[in-house]
Amino acid sequence: MSDTLIKVENVSKKFCRSLKKSLWYGMQDLGNELFGRRHGRDGGPRDDEFWAVRGVNFKIKRGEAIGIIGRNGSGKTTLLRMLNGLIKPDQGCIEVRGRVGGLIALGAGFNPVLTGRENIYVNAAVLGLSKRETDKQIDEIIDFSGLAQFIDSPVQTYSSGMMVRLGFSIATALSPDILLLDEVLAVGDEVFQRKCFERLDVFLRRQDKVLIFVSHNMRQVERLCSRGILLDQGYVLINGPSSEACNAYHRYALMEEHKRLRDIQQTGDFTASGEISVVDITLYAGSGQVAADEVMMHRQLTVGICIRCHTRLDAPEIILGFHTPESVYVMSGSSYATSDQPNLTPGEHYMECTIPDVVLVPGVYYVRLAFLDKFRRNLWDGHRLHPFKVVPGPDTDVMRMPQMTLIDMPFSWKLDAKGMTQVSNADMDIRRSC
Repeated sequence: MSDTLIKVENVSKKFCRSLKKSLWYGMQDLGNELFGRRHGRDGGPRDDEFWAVRGVNFKIKRGEAIGIIGRNGSGKTTLLRMLNGLIKPDQGCIEVRGRVGGLIALGAGFNPVLTGRENIYVNAAVLGLSKRETDKQIDEIIDFSGLAQFIDSPVQTYSSGMMVRLGFSIATALSPDILLLDEVLAVGDEVFQRKCFERLDVFLRRQDKVLIFVSHNMRQVERLCSRGILLDQGYVLINGPSSEACNAYHRYALMEEHKRLRDIQQTGDFTASGEISVVDITLYAGSGQVAADEVMMHRQLTVGICIRCHTRLDAPEIILGFHTPESVYVMSGSSYATSDQPNLTPGEHYMECTIPDVVLVPGVYYVRLAFLDKFRRNLWDGHRLHPFKVVPGPDTDVMRMPQMTLIDMPFSWKLDAKGMTQVSNADMDIRRSC
């Protein structure tokens, strides 16, 4: 029995931007296929056509978990649909061995008129299971989905989260050889996400399975996947260890975000009209004075802020914070914690805020900055001002951090109320989120 379950050789897929031309090209391609000819223009793109996936090559063996990452429009979902057999490539060849279960789009594979229970039997039949085999597992599927009270209602009455619950429960409970997941866990609630990752851990412990996981959450990719494939404009940029692919994705995202901010600054939209405008923000990692876009966990970070005052401001409050790319506000600090609150005269001013211990977990974050006057009136408020990346320290065990954690705060524990000596989490090798 071959260890290779998926083999992709020089696969390309193109689409047409015009519906009318797309229908005409489809008829032409069908005729060419009947006569054994290649699609129009020797397989190259025609008017209004573009390559969604271009020249992709890789192999996936039993027991591998692969993360496919990239920006929106990079070709991830198109590649997954070809692997699932929903669409066929225009060029190249895909070989798939074993039973494939996929959750690629919300509601895909569901008949909206049928009930949730009826859709379970339909999906199981598509995967080749008999009614008797499905009967043995249906209670487990319904229990895991948490939809017992809705299971006999038509699927068209389900919310997007309920459809994800049902689809994931079916796809994983029926134990396919290859499991395809496309950004579906982002829709579920936190409790269900935890259940999903626990089930995926069990799925991956079986060394004969393959998981292909598409997500914009790099922490999830690094946690689940041993290998990562980074796509950009349909091409494979990196096919290697998941940490390498995720780091490249972060670097690329930071470059694009800095370019966007430079463009905004040049147009003048970055600054606010009124009393204050922000001229520049610079990050300094560690104790040095070298600007950096990467900061190590549990090290010092200094944020340098240059502003321009257009009028006199008496002791304004400055609030510095950090948030995720999903706009989750993680933490902040106020200048009112200091004793010195200077008045600001018209002109440029430079200030620094130092965070002695960066407790953010690895990932990409943005600086948020706000100014309030003595009456707590908002003078200026901006987010997504400066992107940066937090990287693990030399002694950081990222795998031991809880999945939903954003802050790695050291705790001290007393494990015996009768007087056991106090221990730190470093001694106990325990880390918990704040």
